[in-house]
Amino acid sequence: MTHRLFLGYCRAVLAHPVVWLVLLALLCAGAAWQARDFHIDASADSLVLENDKALEYYRDIAKKYGGSDFIIITYTPKEGPLFSRPVLGHLHELQDALRHVDRVQSVTSMLDVPLLFSPKVEFQDLANSYRTLNDRDVDLSLAKKEFLGANPLYKDLLVSADGNTTALLVTFKRDQHYYDLLYKRNDLNEQQSKGKLNDAQQRELETVRRQFSEYSTQVQKRTAGEIDQVRHIMDQHRDQAKLFLGGVPMIATDLVRFIRADLKTFGVGVLIFLILTLFLIFRRPRWVVVPLVCCAITVLLVTGWLGLVDWKVSVISSNYISLLLIITMSIVIHLTVRFRELHEENPQASQGWLIRETTAHMMRPSIYMILTTMVGFGSLVLSGIRPVIDFGWMMTIGLGVALVVCFLAFPALLAFLPAGTPRQGRDFTRRFTLGFAGFTERHRPLLLTMALIVVGLSLWGVSRLTVENRFIDYFQKDTEIYQGMVQIDRKLGGTTPLDIVIDAPKTAPQSAPASPADTQADDSGDDDFGEPATSDPFADTGNDSGSDDPFAGDAGADPFASGGGGSADPFAPAAKANPLKNAYWFTPARLAQLVKIQNYLESLPETGKVLSIATTYEVAEKLNNGPLSYVQLMLLASFIPDDLRSRLVSPYLSEDGNQVRISVRVIDSDKNLNRNALIGKIRHDLQNNFGLQPEQVHLTGAMVLYNNMLQSLFDSQIKTLGVVFFAILIMLLLLFRSLPVALISMVPSLISAGLVLGLMGLIGLPLDLMTITITAITIGIAVDDTIHYIHRFHEELPRDNDYVATMKRCHGSIGKAMYYTSLTIIAGFSILAFSNFNPTVYFGLLTGLAMLVALLSNLTLLPALLITVKPKLKAG
Repeated sequence: MTHRLFLGYCRAVLAHPVVWLVLLALLCAGAAWQARDFHIDASADSLVLENDKALEYYRDIAKKYGGSDFIIITYTPKEGPLFSRPVLGHLHELQDALRHVDRVQSVTSMLDVPLLFSPKVEFQDLANSYRTLNDRDVDLSLAKKEFLGANPLYKDLLVSADGNTTALLVTFKRDQHYYDLLYKRNDLNEQQSKGKLNDAQQRELETVRRQFSEYSTQVQKRTAGEIDQVRHIMDQHRDQAKLFLGGVPMIATDLVRFIRADLKTFGVGVLIFLILTLFLIFRRPRWVVVPLVCCAITVLLVTGWLGLVDWKVSVISSNYISLLLIITMSIVIHLTVRFRELHEENPQASQGWLIRETTAHMMRPSIYMILTTMVGFGSLVLSGIRPVIDFGWMMTIGLGVALVVCFLAFPALLAFLPAGTPRQGRDFTRRFTLGFAGFTERHRPLLLTMALIVVGLSLWGVSRLTVENRFIDYFQKDTEIYQGMVQIDRKLGGTTPLDIVIDAPKTAPQSAPASPADTQADDSGDDDFGEPATSDPFADTGNDSGSDDPFAGDAGADPFASGGGGSADPFAPAAKANPLKNAYWFTPARLAQLVKIQNYLESLPETGKVLSIATTYEVAEKLNNGPLSYVQLMLLASFIPDDLRSRLVSPYLSEDGNQVRISVRVIDSDKNLNRNALIGKIRHDLQNNFGLQPEQVHLTGAMVLYNNMLQSLFDSQIKTLGVVFFAILIMLLLLFRSLPVALISMVPSLISAGLVLGLMGLIGLPLDLMTITITAITIGIAVDDTIHYIHRFHEELPRDNDYVATMKRCHGSIGKAMYYTSLTIIAGFSILAFSNFNPTVYFGLLTGLAMLVALLSNLTLLPALLITVKPKLKAG
């Protein structure tokens, strides 16, 4: 900062401490009021790329095939086999209790589905032979065989392969208002991205965004209450069965609870640690109170601002409080150490003089320190992942607030305190840091050689970095999210949805387009049990006028009835036009081709349950004792009841029959799962082994969207590294006015970031949503101490122009502040290890390690380079 600007700071701030304390107090009061609107978000947007075209395509498919929100409860009896009357009776009691939960539309279990092979029903008698496990005269041994394999629809879906575990599907009533706001917001967002919004539409977009944010917060609270009701009912039945809860609403609810717990743990944990640390370091109440007040003001102002602008905190940004506390404390510790040094050197100086000299010496390096850290966080906006982008902006703005608060509150608070007496006695920290100076002087060649070895190992490790990680590993093994996902994954057909959409060839004859009425009617979202279209959390589902219960109907009702109360003969004369008359896929030959495709998909080791129109066709073939003729197929299509169509046809076949959807559930817990390779293999094999054209095959769903995000992490890492390196290098050039000094200044932070990335590659820890931020943050924070050290080196060198002596003086002065701040940062990040979200744990431990390496590099490698190269340090 120039002399003129500093004089302005003195006149405006240092001369009026009362004014600034009152102003800060008023701002804190307003922030506390606005903090009431601070909210947490756990949406699935954290797993997708910003403006991903695959997401747009998937939402189009989801609107076409529809769906509803649901949760799944896995059920394993503790006493007796699953297929026994006492166990089935208890399952029925649990099912009835769950129906009374708020907003539950249906609860479906193995008790409700039609038994077609217990014994086998003749094809022509389907309409008159509907039975379920609720019927007391059902042969349970035959029913068990049907669920375990005789019925292709139920195999590996309703009952586990060992016959001991089943599941209940709890479907919630559709909240149409939520989806109306969502669709409107997305449509306006899309128009905005194309630059097609006028002023009125722009204002409408802002209004819709606010309305959607407010309503989604209400929905989040309501869903949490519903999940609590479900868990209360489950607790009342755990004495007879082992129960686990799964599903997107439960995961979202628990993630919000994880975030709240993390905010409390990190905030309180870091606060307690800071109090103890400050007292142990400085041993005076003022040096505990003043830093804590600065930290509290910073966190309160940022939190109030987040509430004011309705910027919700996600899992990724849930550690913003601890980061702000750590970085604010770092600034204050540097100010405090410099103040105490000046006081020791000038014991008779007035408090005003000490405050003025402290701010004069520390303002310029502190500004550059914050700017470089802001660059590190700001580079995260290039990630293309919305929560990471928000985290980058949130911390960039928060760091600016921290800098301003420290240079307002610190001098204003000290202005009312007497200078006191300088500290007396031995300074053990100074002796410790001087030990590093002696080691550096004696072992420069060793240090430089070790640095080269570390660089080589880091590059090798970076070359082994991967992004392939399992979503299930994001959670601790003792959480219900993890346990429920494992149970569904391994026993009930897999968890991660992958949809394969196959169009008719463009050269094939197409039927007439469906009417709007037909399109609206085709909205069933449920696959046969746990595979509704909205099992994918990214789906913006369309209409939902169809049945939410895949097996539907009251017990004893005829699922093949056409709705009039009497039975319908599926081969009676036509009563309505056949919409599939000219369908490309709805022919015996092409359905047989789909059966082969489905068998291929089921043969892959990474896949679980596969469902499509081919599954329905296989059931029909078994009931017919052979393939259906084209005439039989057309007659069946003409007379199939709407409720049956909504369960067995609509989720897999378009209204005109020219597009099919194959629903695949991938086993996420498979340790050999490589999503990108699996997607590529399926696409290749469908085109080369089954004669499909590239434009016919579309892969979509949660797995594709998540894989796109993972694959972008490498590109994001390269972008953020390049931006951070270039931007910080430019700032260091402006600060030190020397290219050699600027390059030397980058070495410690690059060593620390490279070592952490290399270590991740060597131990096989993949990049994820949190660890992608480590490099940029490490470089941004690690260079802070470098700036302070070289700035002090620049001040001390003119005293004797002796680089070694200057190094020792710097180690005995600014080295102490570096030591204190680094230990504070390391311990602060280590507290993140108590999170229930594993990416946060890795982020905290790895960033703490990077800070430790940066400290050691700044106290050894940096001075070794300075006294070896002896760069010219120009006047600032």
